[in-house]
Amino acid sequence: MLRRHVLPYLIWLVYRLWSLSWRSASVEHPSVASARREGRPCIYAHWHGDELAILRLVGPYRIATMTSTSRDGQVMDRVLRLLGGTSCRGSSSRGGMGALKGLVRLCRNGHNASLAVDGPRGPLHEVKPGVFQLARLAGGVVVPVGVAASAAHVFHKSWNKAQFPWPCARVVTVFGPAMEPAERCVENGYDEAARELADAIHAASADARRSLGEHAVPRAGD
Repeated sequence: MLRRHVLPYLIWLVYRLWSLSWRSASVEHPSVASARREGRPCIYAHWHGDELAILRLVGPYRIATMTSTSRDGQVMDRVLRLLGGTSCRGSSSRGGMGALKGLVRLCRNGHNASLAVDGPRGPLHEVKPGVFQLARLAGGVVVPVGVAASAAHVFHKSWNKAQFPWPCARVVTVFGPAMEPAERCVENGYDEAARELADAIHAASADARRSLGEHAVPRAGD
């Protein structure tokens, strides 16, 4: 009972207060703004380790994402809804097809989506092709997302090297040029498209770090 009904509210409250202290800035490529004006869903593609910093955007950006079918996933699903987003239950290893169909429906009904493209268990910074399948089925574009913080705790022992910005940190999010999934995948195949997306996320992350200069927290693999 406590885990299902109380824990999500505690996590939401702590995260909400914590993230409100961040001095946040976002930089959006013109192609992303253009896609949103046209009403096309944006599939925000980021590294798994940046999820904690990106959570604050689920409400303002009308983001839907995928949560696992585990008990932890149930808690995360509730937290996302409290933050103003929504989710479908499943992962690439369990219930993935149903969750993918659910995300497509949500995107067609006005939501954007967010995917940790090297999840759920890595390898670190290796893009999985599901993001292109989602964008193609939803008629959307893939947007590479990079994040940098001026001060953060980095979970070095975790496979994803997750970072959680400290209170009052400067946090910069860069939305890189939108990618057309049909063009990329038909012309070059999923493997080449995945490499291009990985390079684009690294570039967005580098742009975010440059905006912070010497104060940016170094990230593994970037």
